[in-house]
Amino acid sequence: MGVTSRPNPEPPVSLPDPTPLPGPKKLGVLSRLAPEPMKVVLNWGRRYSLWVFNFGLACCAIEFIAASMARHDFIRLGVIPFAPGPRQADLMVVSGTVTDKMAPAVKRLYEQMPEPKYVISFGACSNCGGPYWDSYSVTKGVDQIIPVDVYVPGCPPRPEALLQGILKLQEKIARESLAERYTTEDTARPSAAALRSGLVAAPKTPGEERT
Repeated sequence: MGVTSRPNPEPPVSLPDPTPLPGPKKLGVLSRLAPEPMKVVLNWGRRYSLWVFNFGLACCAIEFIAASMARHDFIRLGVIPFAPGPRQADLMVVSGTVTDKMAPAVKRLYEQMPEPKYVISFGACSNCGGPYWDSYSVTKGVDQIIPVDVYVPGCPPRPEALLQGILKLQEKIARESLAERYTTEDTARPSAAALRSGLVAAPKTPGEERT
C-alpha cells in the first residue's frame, strides 16, 4: 500500500463586513403615522406596563427584592417583577458590582431584550464601581457597556430610592418620541472586527509573557 500524504488544511477565510442597513430603523406603522394624541396613549400604556428583569449581582439585589414585596409593592406603579427572561422584559435593573468577567453577560442579555428597552442602574457599584472602583477586575459602571436611563445612588439604596427611580423613568417614557429615539442613531451594522472583539482580554500564554 502506498503512503498517502495528508492534504494541507485550507487557511481560515475572513468574514466580510456586513452591508449597512438601508434607511433608518423601522418603526411600526402606528408609531410612525399615529397622531400625537394616540402617541400619548401609547406612551401612557408603555410606562405603566414595564416587565422588569432583575440582573442582581450583589447586596443591592436584596433591596430590589424588598421593593417588590408587600411593604413597598412597586407593582402598584405598573412594574411587573420577574419577567420569564430578557426577551419578555422591557426594563433591566442592574443591581450590584459589575465585574469585567460578568460584563459580557450583562451586554448579551441587554441585546436580547426587545425594543423599546430601558435600564436602571441601582446602587453605587453599578453606577461607578462603588467602593471597589479601583479594583483590577471591576467595571467602572454598567454604562461602560450598555446605555443607562436612570441612576439610583446609594450603598445600598433603600427600596424607596428604587421607587423614585421608577417614577423618574416613567416620566421619561411619557415624554419620549420613538421616532427620535430610533431614527437619529447610526444605522450601520458593526463591522466584523467589532463583532470579534471581546470585552475581556484573553489570558496570555507563558511564552507570550516571557516576551
